[in-house]
Formats: sequence, structure tokens, C-alpha cells
Amino acid sequence: MMGLLDELMGNASEVDMKDVEKQLEKVVTANERIEKAYKVLRDMMIFTDKRMILVDKQGMTGKKIEFHSIPYKSITHFSVETAGTFDLDAELKIWISSTSEPISKQFRKDKSIYDIQQAIAEYVTQ
Repeated sequence: MMGLLDELMGNASEVDMKDVEKQLEKVVTANERIEKAYKVLRDMMIFTDKRMILVDKQGMTGKKIEFHSIPYKSITHFSVETAGTFDLDAELKIWISSTSEPISKQFRKDKSIYDIQQAIAEYVTQ
């Protein structure tokens, strides 16, 4: 029940790796390994040993899915904006080379934004 409540509130949660591997078997390459995955509402942020994959479920049913593949070397910088004392939201922004607008993900009263930020930092600084 808490997982469903977290999902409805926009909180990120770590995802079972077997489920992610099955969902992305046609997206990842044969020599690529999924290492971390987080779910934010219906979307996911997946970290492989080669790239970050953003899974964007669209529409009312979520059957239409867009996969954004971002090589770590393309991430120019990223930021975490934490919530104020009375504000529940936090925001993660990721800038990709050759784009002026960042990819932006909203989080609600959630400490997992720090786990995701650490994962990005770990892969970008390798």
C-alpha cells in the first residue's frame, strides 16, 4: 500500500531489477548491463553501465512509451533543487549537450531524488 501511495505522490522508488530487465530486453544491447532503476509515477529512470534511459509512459493507459537514451558523456551538468520548509516539491534538472532546455523531473517530499542525483554523479564522473 505504501508503494502505491508513494507512486501517487510522485515519490521515486527503486524498482525490481528482474522486472526492468524484462521490460527493456529489446532496448538494451547484448553487452549492456542495467545497474540501477527508479520509478517516478509511471515513468522510470534507468542507469546502465553505458547510458541513462528515461522511460516516459504517455496517454491515459500508459501503453504508448517513449524511451530517451542519453549517453553519460552527453550530460553537461545537472542540478537538484530541494523543497523549502513549506514546499513539498523538489526538482531534478539534467542538461544534455546541444540542447538549451534541461530535462526536468518533479519529486514530491522524497529523499530518493538524492539517490538518483548520486547515481548520475557516479556515472557522469567516471
